[in-house]
Amino acid sequence: MTAEPLPLTGERTVPGVPEENYWFRRHEAAYLALARHCAGATVLEAGCGEGYGADLLAGVAREVIALDYDRLTAEHVRRAYPRVHTVRGNLATLPLADATVDVVANLQVIEHLWDQHGFLVECRRVLRPGGRLLVTTPNRITFSPGRDTPLNPFHTRELSPSELDELLRGAGFEVEALHGLRHGPGIDATIIERQVEVVLGDGGWPDDLLDEVKAVTAEDFVITADDVDGSLDLVAVAVKR
Repeated sequence: MTAEPLPLTGERTVPGVPEENYWFRRHEAAYLALARHCAGATVLEAGCGEGYGADLLAGVAREVIALDYDRLTAEHVRRAYPRVHTVRGNLATLPLADATVDVVANLQVIEHLWDQHGFLVECRRVLRPGGRLLVTTPNRITFSPGRDTPLNPFHTRELSPSELDELLRGAGFEVEALHGLRHGPGIDATIIERQVEVVLGDGGWPDDLLDEVKAVTAEDFVITADDVDGSLDLVAVAVKR
């Protein structure tokens, strides 16, 4: 059975939508960079969304458990990505036994959660000793600059690099790496604000901007330890000791 595409809600990105390609590729770049930590591992993707990331990780992992709370989403992932094991459950109480997975992947999800510390404690519980937690999240400093509340209505709390580091350590993790994702030289620095103007306006997509957005690839983004405060997204690897 062919899976019907999930609707765009603003809460998640999905593949195959030309107007959404910039955001999809930006997220895909992080999955590709972090996939090496999943080689041969049992992986839980906590908050799998559309499922494309879980399927990407399944290309290198021994097993991928794709977890999401939304019923429609879980059903879509089960149909669209048969090589992952789909589970519907709440991130506040992960439906796994203690010390049962090697990696927990949580990409572009933690900013949606009310109890971020409690979630990270749950991640630590289900990880085996030496297991890794992979986290990406928008950098509050650049995503919602100068604001006390996030610009995105689906976000509860966005984090700066120091806040993410403190949160991970406070949940009992050792932070192995904290890097930042940013545009490479092939992306115009104004591409985000030009997209926002289109979305907030009523004039439709200019052909030149849509062509520019459609041309973006995962390789157009770089992940580096340089100037993490100025990055677009934070990319962290933490270890359970």
